[in-house]
Amino acid sequence: MATLFLCGDVMTGRGIDQILPHPGDPRLHERWARSATRYVELAEKANGPIGAPRDFAYIWGDALDELERRAPDARIANLETAVTTCDEAWPDKAIHYRMHPRNVPCLAAARIGCCVLANNHVLDWGRPGLAETLAVLHADGIRTAGAGAEAREARSVAAIELPGAARVLVVAAAAQTSGVPREWEAQPQRSGVNLVGDLSPAAAKALARSAAASRKPGDILLASIHWGGNWGYEIAPAERIFAHALVDEGVDVVHGHSSHHAKGIEIYRGRPILYGCGDFVNDYEGIDGEEQYRGDLRLMYFVDIDARDGVANIDVVTMRARRMRLERAPAEATAWIAAMLRREGRRFDTLPSQVRVAP
Repeated sequence: MATLFLCGDVMTGRGIDQILPHPGDPRLHERWARSATRYVELAEKANGPIGAPRDFAYIWGDALDELERRAPDARIANLETAVTTCDEAWPDKAIHYRMHPRNVPCLAAARIGCCVLANNHVLDWGRPGLAETLAVLHADGIRTAGAGAEAREARSVAAIELPGAARVLVVAAAAQTSGVPREWEAQPQRSGVNLVGDLSPAAAKALARSAAASRKPGDILLASIHWGGNWGYEIAPAERIFAHALVDEGVDVVHGHSSHHAKGIEIYRGRPILYGCGDFVNDYEGIDGEEQYRGDLRLMYFVDIDARDGVANIDVVTMRARRMRLERAPAEATAWIAAMLRREGRRFDTLPSQVRVAP
């Protein structure tokens, strides 16, 4: 039995980058903001002064205590930013995220073991930006999945050693429904992301089978998928079919992300499908709109799973973003998350006992 820590989008670029010890060039190419410092100002207006610069651990806040207490065997996050000083922004794109390479210790502060890079921001600063991102993360000992210098690397698994001889094997892919440009797809002689052309059963089987090729007895296979839009609880039929096909082909955990808020959880054949883990770290404080989804609430998922017997428990811990830092959510917020997960889980016949929301 292994405990996995999973979370959604970790967006350490833009405003987050500006409060860390080594802020990069703040210039933006957005219609509504020309400097990343604008997002710091919005957060401070909403919740009070931040007092930058802050140390590398600051952004994780109370989540670090929870990680220390639960001591998961593997920690996996979707890193939705480039780690680069490149200045050539991808053309015709509304938003570009980047974190200065000297701020990469912020990921080590939470001991993130694998960063998923199959998403719609990792090439915001072009292929040179992706190359630097990969080099910086690997030099810091962080495994990556879902992007690479060519197609084979983008499709390869990241292996996280577990106590004993077993491993967690992470394979990652992105769908165009999440906003990934077709031009970002990795090719045999071109860097990019592992892009699935469609969410068909055939595509799921190909993804799962390529990852399972390096599997050994006892290994846990996790597929991390960036799919769908930003808002709304609906699960596209194609997403559910794709997720079921992954499990049918031997995937033990489906780790979905892209939406800015958490979505429902399904247990299919004893394997968990997290359709949308929501945002975890970002600079969205003070931005109005879509308040009904409670985007200020951020979830930590602790999944107890065995390669043979499947999932035993899923524990969810609710955090809240304040001053670009995660803090423990108040009781009403935790109750809101519990009610939402029960409501959304009913469509999948997920029992409340299968997804426990910590008080």
